[in-house]
Amino acid sequence: MIDFASLGSGSEGNGLLVRCDETYVLIDCGFSLAQTERRLARLALEPSQLSAVLVTHEHSDHLGGVARLAKRYQLPVYASFGTLSFLRDEINPSQQHIIKSDDPFQLGDIHIEPFAVPHDAREPLQFVLGDGTLRLGVLTDVGATTPHIESMLSTCDALFLETNHDRAMLMAGPYPQHLKTRVGGAFGHLSNDESAYLLSRLNHSRLQHVVAAHLSSKNNTPLLAQMALAAVLKWDAIEVAVQTDAELAPVTSSHGEDAVLLAVYAWHESRFSEHPRPRSWDATAHVSCGTWQMRCAFVEQASLATQAAEWIH
Repeated sequence: MIDFASLGSGSEGNGLLVRCDETYVLIDCGFSLAQTERRLARLALEPSQLSAVLVTHEHSDHLGGVARLAKRYQLPVYASFGTLSFLRDEINPSQQHIIKSDDPFQLGDIHIEPFAVPHDAREPLQFVLGDGTLRLGVLTDVGATTPHIESMLSTCDALFLETNHDRAMLMAGPYPQHLKTRVGGAFGHLSNDESAYLLSRLNHSRLQHVVAAHLSSKNNTPLLAQMALAAVLKWDAIEVAVQTDAELAPVTSSHGEDAVLLAVYAWHESRFSEHPRPRSWDATAHVSCGTWQMRCAFVEQASLATQAAEWIH
């Protein structure tokens, strides 16, 4: 059984927690130590319970909190040589573990397959994580799809997929031209349409769950990201990983129903189910989604402080 939970996704900080049995792996940490501890606590998890931290690349929204977390709790850090070069003087050499693209390895109960991606970083990696049965594909910072990316993400059971910007919003938005060029370029970030194109090229035979991730707060909306991906899959609902509690306001889907934003700190659990994917989402109930289940914590401008995350049994 493999589960995952977003601690936050976006330019202000990223963290994705993946669990298999007693193995907990945190992918990226772009938050302060206090923020990280608080967000993990929402999942009833202590940082000392983490097995390791995986880092995709050196940009601050992914790497910014790694050194403090690793030093405080003596956690091993796994990243490419290029990424670790930014941590070399920050953490003990014994905590640094170099990993390579297309060189799979095992962390406890989780099998991890790193793969290279085009992004404006030293040596960026993304990951497919599995338990021997289910596979979770993670792709959050990439400028363009490649045949190798498509090969890695095909036949995944779940995807945590970047939908960074709407192209028209980016071009008309507040960013200076050089930043628009960088974000929209081949080594920047995937637009909604580019993510949808990538999704269309994958083998969906096992795909049961998709989360739109790394949305720009200035150049995208959850609804646009949801519509782009849902159109490819012919699904009625796509979750969106958000940055903070304040973003958990309701939006209206193309079907006239309330769309669900993925509440930060809500676990996605792998459970086999005979129930079909629902045509609309019950915002407070347990929702079955093929082999993947979650409990939707859907609130209107409310804090999640009193809504403890629950395991689904």
